[in-house]
Amino acid sequence: MTETVLVIRRQTFRLYPNKTQERALLSARRLHCYLYNACVAHRRYEYRRNRRTVTYLEQQNLLPEFKQAWPEFAQLHAQSLQATVKRVDFAYQRFFQGLSKKPKFKSIKRYSGWTYPSTAGWKVASNGKHGSVTLNDLGLTLRMRGKAKDWGKPTTLTIVYKPTLRQWYASFTVEVEVPQPKFGSQSDLKYESIVAYDLGTETAITLYDGSEFYEVANPRFTQRSEEKVRKVAKLKRRKRAPRKGVRASRRWKKINRLEAKLKAKVARQRKDWQHKVTSEIARRYDKGLRPANASGVTEKLNVKGMTRQAKGKEKKRKAGLNKSILSVGFATLNRLLTYKIEQKGGLVLFLPTQTLKPSQRCPQCGAVHKEWADLSHRYHVCLACGFAIPRDRGTVMVLYNVATNWTPSRCREQQPGLGTRLVSLGCFSSTSQTRYTGSMKQLGQRKRQKSRRKADGETPPACAVG
Repeated sequence: MTETVLVIRRQTFRLYPNKTQERALLSARRLHCYLYNACVAHRRYEYRRNRRTVTYLEQQNLLPEFKQAWPEFAQLHAQSLQATVKRVDFAYQRFFQGLSKKPKFKSIKRYSGWTYPSTAGWKVASNGKHGSVTLNDLGLTLRMRGKAKDWGKPTTLTIVYKPTLRQWYASFTVEVEVPQPKFGSQSDLKYESIVAYDLGTETAITLYDGSEFYEVANPRFTQRSEEKVRKVAKLKRRKRAPRKGVRASRRWKKINRLEAKLKAKVARQRKDWQHKVTSEIARRYDKGLRPANASGVTEKLNVKGMTRQAKGKEKKRKAGLNKSILSVGFATLNRLLTYKIEQKGGLVLFLPTQTLKPSQRCPQCGAVHKEWADLSHRYHVCLACGFAIPRDRGTVMVLYNVATNWTPSRCREQQPGLGTRLVSLGCFSSTSQTRYTGSMKQLGQRKRQKSRRKADGETPPACAVG
């Protein structure tokens, strides 16, 4: 019998409220926006006046007094208000870590929605296809439509509003049972099939399983709709846009909504294509043998750094490359492939790009050619051994060689693999890291750990303080 583990999946459904329900949702959204701005103002005031940093627990404990001073907040669920306060704390944590800018006040136009961090306060009636969701604090039962690929026990709910499209969504996190990957240490991995894959702009995905290549063409959704978006954007520039002290004209709002619908359609096309392609790849290389399943191997990509805006003469050229990368959706494709391979009992290894240099290394002899780093070199011919291969195919061959510990007899630089422990290369798997994200669930776990240590007479470490 195959062992299973619980994993968290996010499933999103579209809501269809009537006019009365929509007014209630908009009112709740505005109140949560007020609370968010009040928490930001509180932190700013305390730091400027007393040079003191306000913590999440302090602001959470002030919520009862806040609701007494502002009775309109009393109807909202207490845990949803705590989640809004936690959202402010998470924004400041990112700021202190240097991951984002200093949190600002949010206008109602830029405030997306609110979250129920547990099942209290709401109830969903669905088996994964359509259904309804009830918000107890607002007294609303909302009709929803959508189909979840995986459905299980719902744990949290986030209500999202898209102002430009005037659409409401319910985003659930669901606990789903998936097969437990069968592995010991990373040096003992034994899978029936290993497939290496590389993401690109000319060819969206290139795969290699040791015997044959499989390529997925780039659909170029953004480029196909670019002309329509450009024409609509030109019309919008001729209307009265919003600026300080001036409201946008009705014609500008109408064109702006049309532009948003065009872009949303492209996003839906890309998402649908990504799900279909990743599901096909997971099925293609899964031989259904337990515990010997398919293992995926790819390189660790820093998509945010890859799409960073360039300066100077290369700005225009880099903008075109960024558009191509974002059109394919490297980060989303990697995430979808990872969890779909894991769902079939497999494992995904991420190899260090900067150390391995797969696009600059010859898969036959292992020689590194720095001139291959230029993306204009689409066909590689090794000057050391004469091996010739297209760029993307050569990259996945190097990744496959590393994963299978394949070393040619004339190799100048050994391509290390599992036999030499991938951990020593800085490699990691899709299940090897767990990081603290500041979520409500993790915060509760840390607080309970702190309480147990105090009960046992132990001194909690500084990192355990909420």
